[in-house]
Amino acid sequence: MLLDVVVFDTNIYLLIFSSIVIISYFFNSYSEKSGIPAVLMLISLGVVISFFKPWDESFNNLLKLLGTVGLILIVLEAALDLKLLKEKIGIIIKSLLVSIVGLGGTSYVSALFLSFVVVDLNLTQALLLTIPLSILSSAIILPSISSLKESKREFMIYESTFSDIVGIISFYGVLGFVGSSDPENILPETFIKLIQTVILSVVISYVLIYIFQKLKGHAKLFLLISVLLVLYSLGKMMHLSSLIIILIFGLVLNNYRLFFKGVLRDFVLEDRVEKILDDFRLVTVESAFVVRTFFFILFGWSIVFSDLLSFRVIGIGIVLLIIIYLVRALVLFVFNGTYKLEKITPEVFLAPRGLITILLFYNIPSEHISPNLELFRGVLLFVILFSCLIMTWSLIKEKKKLELKEVVGEEEIDSENMEEECVEEN
Repeated sequence: MLLDVVVFDTNIYLLIFSSIVIISYFFNSYSEKSGIPAVLMLISLGVVISFFKPWDESFNNLLKLLGTVGLILIVLEAALDLKLLKEKIGIIIKSLLVSIVGLGGTSYVSALFLSFVVVDLNLTQALLLTIPLSILSSAIILPSISSLKESKREFMIYESTFSDIVGIISFYGVLGFVGSSDPENILPETFIKLIQTVILSVVISYVLIYIFQKLKGHAKLFLLISVLLVLYSLGKMMHLSSLIIILIFGLVLNNYRLFFKGVLRDFVLEDRVEKILDDFRLVTVESAFVVRTFFFILFGWSIVFSDLLSFRVIGIGIVLLIIIYLVRALVLFVFNGTYKLEKITPEVFLAPRGLITILLFYNIPSEHISPNLELFRGVLLFVILFSCLIMTWSLIKEKKKLELKEVVGEEEIDSENMEEECVEEN
């Protein structure tokens, strides 16, 4: 009898998990056609689940775990899409500067505002809250921009990836400053650790590519992912910027011809590396899809809507959204050398907050947020939801504009053909 119950429960769980993956696939397909981010639909599904079974606080650690793995896979996925070519140097530098200036400006102005309206919250503590809220969500952006023009899509890939990296480094830098007994030396120490991480990451990347091209068998791709997860965890324990290890490995693997030059070229077997690259890209995309699916469903499940039912939460959330988009518009105007809004659309509205924002929020020490936990949790939820909705509106509008241009273009071609036919008949 007990065995029957266990089997029944197992089958139910298998049915639920499999169904969620299938539903997520159709969400992605619908997202490509409609412009509505699949993430928004996944969060909504999580909310629906919460009506049948309330959120259990014991799942918080699972949410953090999925968020961390999802973050690693998303950054890896982005790195495997980035080609380091001479003709791309301009857009790489531009997107890096936009991400740095945008994140710095947004987080600082937002922190000034929060420290003014929230009692007993100093500027440094406010930055711990506003830095996560200033980071673009590559987990939402990357799957949602396939319909954009190549130049705009490429810029958003670079910017969102750099925003993740810069945001995480900045957050842990401020966190170290808050908890440091010697704050004057925190900046030099952070810079030194950053340089160390970059050098270590390049060395690790060379070693891993060399070793894995020699391995035989069919299970080496998930072995490689597991090795990267181990390196990320060890890096975190050593207080290094672990995400840089993942980013640099992806860049080196995807651009191995650039990194394996001269004498080093003899150490790489191009056919095998190409096969590893193709297969690894596929495995990473598929794994990121599954992890992202369950993370955002769990997040939707964990949402407490009562946190939003406050005029204070709504007021602060609206002001923060205004700051986010005003700073973003100003930065894009400057770096694009224009004052026309149509020149920076839809990019200016593609500023969703998501996975990293949630993940970093859960990593803020309780002593900095416990007095105002419900307030900050409500503001976090408000900014995430409405930034996603604004992105959805922008993508749908852009899609309609592109479709209209195609129709007008076809009509012009048909008109020209008719004129030519009339001339020939005369």
